[in-house]
Amino acid sequence: MSKEGFISGLKNRLLQNIARNAPGATSLRVRLHRWRGVHIGEGEWIGYDAIIETSHPEYVTIKAGAAIGIRAVIIAHFRELHGVVIEEDASIGPGAIIMPNVTIGRGSVVTAGSVVTKSVPAMTVVQGNPAVPIARVGVPLKINISLREFSKKLRPLGKT
Repeated sequence: MSKEGFISGLKNRLLQNIARNAPGATSLRVRLHRWRGVHIGEGEWIGYDAIIETSHPEYVTIKAGAAIGIRAVIIAHFRELHGVVIEEDASIGPGAIIMPNVTIGRGSVVTAGSVVTKSVPAMTVVQGNPAVPIARVGVPLKINISLREFSKKLRPLGKT
């Protein structure tokens, strides 16, 4: 490994560790991940102790208005699989794991503790290990939307 590669890797790991515990789910934590190389839009929320791709942060794109829950893990590379995209207004629940080569569609919700191994269509709730679609979202789960309003507009998917 070259000296430049070593220093770059060290910087990345230091910023990752600081970001995990830093205050500011919408400010400092987001900024630290941008400095690491994660592609992040505007208005994101990144929870405490979230791990976002430790080796290749440039493989992760988090678009405007997305929320990453506490202790969520985003793994963006494994062998020949590369990249994770979290689209606009998507929500990743606490403790969820997102595997490589996955896109979480606009307005989708990944429930707490779920393991996502396949891309999630827009406006869909997924749950489980592996995560499977369980409902259609009527309105994205955003800070200005009450849980009551969000829940009223959910449409369960029939058994297949």
